[in-house]
Amino acid sequence: MSAPRKKAAIIGGGVIGGGWAARFLLNGWDVAVFDPDPEAERKISEVISNARRALPALYDRAMPDEGSLSFHQHLAEAVSDADWVQESVPERLDLKHKVLGSLCDLAPDAAVIGSSTSGFKPSELNEKGARAVVAHPFNPVYLLPLVELVGEAEHTEKAASILRQIGMYPLTLRKEIDAHIADRLLEAVWRESLWLVKDGIATTEEIDDAIRMAFGIRWGQMGLFETYRIAGGEAGMKHFMAQFGPCLAWPWTKLMDVPEFTDELVDLIAGQSDAQSGHMSIRELERLRDDNIVGMVRSLKRTGSGAGGVVKAHEAALASGESKDGLPVTARRQVPTSWTDYNGHMNETHYLEAASQATDNLMAMVGADEKYVASGKSYFTVETHIRYLEEVHAGDQLTITSQVLAGEGKRLHLFHRLWRKDGTLAATVEKMLLHTDLTTRRACTPEDLVAKLVAQMVADHAGKHADGAARYVGQPRDTA
Repeated sequence: MSAPRKKAAIIGGGVIGGGWAARFLLNGWDVAVFDPDPEAERKISEVISNARRALPALYDRAMPDEGSLSFHQHLAEAVSDADWVQESVPERLDLKHKVLGSLCDLAPDAAVIGSSTSGFKPSELNEKGARAVVAHPFNPVYLLPLVELVGEAEHTEKAASILRQIGMYPLTLRKEIDAHIADRLLEAVWRESLWLVKDGIATTEEIDDAIRMAFGIRWGQMGLFETYRIAGGEAGMKHFMAQFGPCLAWPWTKLMDVPEFTDELVDLIAGQSDAQSGHMSIRELERLRDDNIVGMVRSLKRTGSGAGGVVKAHEAALASGESKDGLPVTARRQVPTSWTDYNGHMNETHYLEAASQATDNLMAMVGADEKYVASGKSYFTVETHIRYLEEVHAGDQLTITSQVLAGEGKRLHLFHRLWRKDGTLAATVEKMLLHTDLTTRRACTPEDLVAKLVAQMVADHAGKHADGAARYVGQPRDTA
């Protein structure tokens, strides 16, 4: 019997509230939304649609089945039985006092009550008697993992535990401060950027180019201080500080001053922004942003760096051990847009990539996992035959089952089936692998435990017809 679903109540359905709803929903939580805006359901549904396209593409395992999404006209109904309540109303302290006060009266005592505020401190939010913690995320909430937590340790510790379960990275502040950590850093860049535009030094597009073509890429993997440590060369951070420290006394920036916020400045920046990206709708820009984030985070996931490390850890915790038609499910994932070509369907290269993931997972099942490889033994693929049976498109859910046809001695003969969500068999991938000693780079017999587990799988899978198998893979070759 499966455990009951957790419930999140989202109060305020704007960009941030919609992102929170998507993050919880796609991680298997039921989500109840309260927002008096008559357009709230449409707006949140569009955000969730983008999230369905993007978030699962970060993972090489399937995410939990979606929870249920509901919209409510009464606050009490939305927060009833909630485990997490997230307030994302506009940044007005009087409004937050009113909403948070009601939430504390109506929500279960055990529920976490988080505020998405980007600037207010917990002492300000709770000065009327509320018990909220700051849980400040970043847009898009369904992709970016950081959540800044500020508040009493008892509440932030519980909040952090829940956030990790939905693939987020909680950063708990040591002390409360206006605008927390990240927004204070962003404000510095934003303020200096306003001066650069106002003084005619650069346009909005040129400033964005300076960020995305250089330090923005560095920051995505190493942040600020680690980047500068490298800049110090072999002597490290002390050398960097000695070399560049004196410039702190030079008048490079205007960070201690604020440009006057006039209509002329607003029109100047808005006009340049329209020229820069007005040819695309907001939804098109969001999808472009999401595709780029997915690509970068997946690259970071390979090395476990930055946000990629968060996804890698969360992916490891996702459920596995499924079976289909008496065979183990060795991969289940959503097809990302990066796997599709000019024809709109999955490129032939990625059928092999998907099957390779299934092979790796099956090897782990028989004990040939990362530790085994580190000990100096592994299986190497020596033959592959792919049959392309049906089209697969971006967003399709792929389920891969793996059958061990034979495993005597050094050989491991596999037959993968790639299934679409509608039950259609999209492809088969047959593979022959040889067990190899990584020191000598020569074939050898596997360790006893691996051999025993392979033999057990062969016995378990015996008698299951594998249509298309043994046509080419493993057949004798005429070498004359």
